Amino acid sequence: MSSYLTTWDYVVFGTVLVISAAIGVYYRFTGGRQKNVEEYMMANSKMSATPVAFSLMASFMSAITILGVSSENYMYGTQFLVINISYVLATPIVAYIYLPVFYRLKTLSVYEYLERRFGKGTRLVGSAAFSLQMILYMGIVLYAPALALSAVTGLSKVGAILSIGAVCTFYSSIGGMKAVLITDVFQSLLMFAAVYCVIIKGSIDLGGVGEIWRIAEEGGRIHFLNFSLDPTVRHTVFTQIFGGMFVYLSLYAVNQAQVQRLLTVRDLKRSQFSLWLSLPILMFLSLSTAMAGLTIYAKYKDCDPLLTKRICSADQLLPLFVVDSLDKLPGLTGLFIAGILSGSLSTVSSAINSLAAVSWEDYIHPLVRKARGVNNPVAPATVSFANKILALCYGLVCIGVAFLAEKFTGVLQASLTIFGVVGGPLLALFTLGMMFPFTSQRAVVPAFLISLGLGLWMGFGGPKPEIQRLSGGTTCPQYGNETVFPVANCKPGNPLSDKLPEDYFYLYRISYQWYTLITFTITLILGCLFSMCAPQREKVDQSLLSPAISKIMQPKKASSYSTELSSSKKKNNNENEPPHSPSPSPTNELESSPNKPILPQEPITSSSIILENSDKLKFRKSCDSDIQQNLPGEKM
Repeated sequence: MSSYLTTWDYVVFGTVLVISAAIGVYYRFTGGRQKNVEEYMMANSKMSATPVAFSLMASFMSAITILGVSSENYMYGTQFLVINISYVLATPIVAYIYLPVFYRLKTLSVYEYLERRFGKGTRLVGSAAFSLQMILYMGIVLYAPALALSAVTGLSKVGAILSIGAVCTFYSSIGGMKAVLITDVFQSLLMFAAVYCVIIKGSIDLGGVGEIWRIAEEGGRIHFLNFSLDPTVRHTVFTQIFGGMFVYLSLYAVNQAQVQRLLTVRDLKRSQFSLWLSLPILMFLSLSTAMAGLTIYAKYKDCDPLLTKRICSADQLLPLFVVDSLDKLPGLTGLFIAGILSGSLSTVSSAINSLAAVSWEDYIHPLVRKARGVNNPVAPATVSFANKILALCYGLVCIGVAFLAEKFTGVLQASLTIFGVVGGPLLALFTLGMMFPFTSQRAVVPAFLISLGLGLWMGFGGPKPEIQRLSGGTTCPQYGNETVFPVANCKPGNPLSDKLPEDYFYLYRISYQWYTLITFTITLILGCLFSMCAPQREKVDQSLLSPAISKIMQPKKASSYSTELSSSKKKNNNENEPPHSPSPSPTNELESSPNKPILPQEPITSSSIILENSDKLKFRKSCDSDIQQNLPGEKM
């Protein structure tokens, strides 16, 4: 395939890469020069809310969103957009239930929480699941821009994956968190620019946004109110709101890369504000890419590129539109490619760094510390070199996974499937620790492994039924000359099956949007049930519980009774003392009494809570009796 990029496209594309690299170089040689872990991984916790908000969006919604959501709306309609409601519902849960716990601990690896709450075994299985999740996800992110380049520039897909993977791996070894956050702001703006190049040019050519909407409505692309309760229906109001909410929680509440960004802000309130600020940015990008998909449909409604074999995959629709519509505008094609590529560059590089950090903190460093002894720490230069080697290894692994990405059914569904089957059990693991004080490591680890196995079976088992797309036209008078755009050299797909959807195994028919909720629920239920046989033995530190649960579990102080009792005794003593004798120092009767009631110190379990409340009730009655005895003239 010949190249469709002009000199101006290469100039724009090269300029964008130079600016991105310059930001990284600037923060490499300024400030503390990334010589300590706090600056390199946490930006010294001095970042403002705005760059963190943009980075939260760009970390997971880069090329995946631009290519995936646009093709989703072209092929299946706008039902997917209902997922934006779930973002609004889930954001306060992240901000006020999960984030305060991590901000209180301020650890480099979020999985250190699991060790403090449950034990080292839970930390290891949690970080291993995260590594699996991110490696698979990075393969998808690496594949998406390679797909765009191969469709637009004529570069082979293999060459594109290798070149982008090499750049990501190199960039991750020199950029600290400050550079990543600032670069994410720049790259987020490029992503919006790439999308609006499509929307604005399409509106000019097709007669405006209103005309695009009318064409999409006539083609059956506009629908939001599918209230089907059938879990095998791919997208409904319920899959998008409830299923999407748990996908969002698994990404933003307990994911290492996202929590690490939220901890770069100087205090909890600013961190929560950055999370709220990222919400409209995320929704705006989601709605914009959906409009881009409808714009593409309005252009190709009578000549579907997939049905006419001009392209091989729906994920190539957006690059094809750019080639057909923006080729006569110098530099815009290069700007589009830069927007796709730069977003994925920041996502992959930051994820590689987080994978390296987790591997060092959770696996390698404990072994090295055990071998060298506590009094013989590893030199900072050695730690830095080790993390660079780990980043290199993870970059190579991600490149390998990227070659498998085209086996999936579209980049959007593949990415959400990965987060569903792995993110659900991980979210439940942290939820059990923060919300259920009676759960133990002996209970939650088996529950986690069972649910993870079931999720992987549902998500990647098969065969699965074919997804029925909406219809498209095949009359293409404007493309009578095939040399305008050569027919794509597509690999032959699997032959169409005569089976009906009902003939497939039921678990393989369930919508991928339910995977996170299903695996989360199974882990939660099994963890609680297993804890009845193997309860938590030690008392749980209140700092490891979510603020809402910590307030409920915190014993109520009997301050009102102790104050009243102390003041009554002080009054009686003053009446019997000489006028000039010094008043006794105010003491707490509950603390000075040798026979004071002792609150139970057993592990926090459901039975101990009942006993504690019972003892507090007896103590209250005892205090009432003492007050009545010391105040004989007053009726209680």
